[in-house]
Amino acid sequence: MSIPNYPVIVGPTGGGKTALSLALAREYERRTGVRAQIVSADAFQIYVGMDIGTAKATPEERAQAEHHLIDIVDPRERFTVKDWLARADAVVGDLHARGVVPIVVGGTNLYVQTFLDGMFDAPEPEASVVDEIRAMDQLDRRAELERVDPEAFARIDGADVRRTVRALSVFRAGGVPISELQRQWDSVDHARPGARLVGLHWEAEAINPRINARVKQMVSEGLVDEVRGLWDSGALGDQARQGIGYKQVIEHFEGRCSLGDAIERVKIETRRFAKNQRTWLKRFRVRSGSVWIDMAREGDVEALARGVVDRLG
Repeated sequence: MSIPNYPVIVGPTGGGKTALSLALAREYERRTGVRAQIVSADAFQIYVGMDIGTAKATPEERAQAEHHLIDIVDPRERFTVKDWLARADAVVGDLHARGVVPIVVGGTNLYVQTFLDGMFDAPEPEASVVDEIRAMDQLDRRAELERVDPEAFARIDGADVRRTVRALSVFRAGGVPISELQRQWDSVDHARPGARLVGLHWEAEAINPRINARVKQMVSEGLVDEVRGLWDSGALGDQARQGIGYKQVIEHFEGRCSLGDAIERVKIETRRFAKNQRTWLKRFRVRSGSVWIDMAREGDVEALARGVVDRLG
C-alpha cells in the first residue's frame, strides 16, 4: 500500500498537539481504511510512571489510536536522542511496511529535528568529562557556557541542567561549540521520505493561560502524589527528575519551598519552556512543504484535521 505524506506535529506545550493527532488518526482511517498510529517524540514521555506531569496520552486516548515510544524506559535510566532515533526509525519503518500512516507528535524539538534531518556529527565526550561537568554548580556551568558558546547559552534555558551539561561536554571533547556543529542541519537535504512538518502557532498571550490551566488540572489529577510515589521509591534517575513538574515538586519534598511555591514554579517553567519551543520553531518555519496553522483562528479539530490531510497531499 502506498503511504501518503505523513505529519510531524510541532508546537508549544499545551497547544493542542494531542487532540490534533487523534483527529488525524480518525481522518486517515476514513480515507485509507486503516487508522493511523501515533509516534511520540517526547524526551520524558518515554519514562514509565511519569504520566500526569508529562501530559502523556490517557488510556482513553490510547484506545482511540495506538501510541508508540511512550513507557519504554525505566526512569532510573538515561536515554539519549540517539537511542530515541533508533527506535523511531524502527517503528516508522514497521508502520510503513504494514501500510499504516505514522503521525509523529513532537514535544521535544531536538527529537523532531534529528528525526527529520538525522544526528549532527559531534565528538563523544569521555564519561569522566561529563561527570566533572555534572559535579559543577549550575551557575558555574552557565558562566562557562556563556564564555565558550554564547549562542547555545542564549538558547538553552538557565535551569536546563541536562542540555547545559551536553553543550559543555561537546565543547570540551572537541573544542567546537555545539551551536556551530548544529549548523550541519542547515546544509542537509531534509531527506526523510514523506515526512511533512505541521506547526501549530500560538502567541504568548494566547498559550500562557492554557498552560496555567493545564498545570492546575495536573495538580487536581494527582501530580503531587505521582511525584511523591516516584521520589519515595527512588525511581527517578538524574535525567528523569529534571522533568518540569517533577523537579519543582521534589524541591518541595526536600524542604526548599512550599507546595504552593512549587506549583507556581511549575507554571513559570512551563511557560518558559513554551517560549523556548516557539524560538526553536522559527527554525522549522523555513522548511519547504511545511504546513503552519494559526491556532487562534481555528475551531473544530475535525475540520482542522481534514484541512491538514488535504494540504499534505
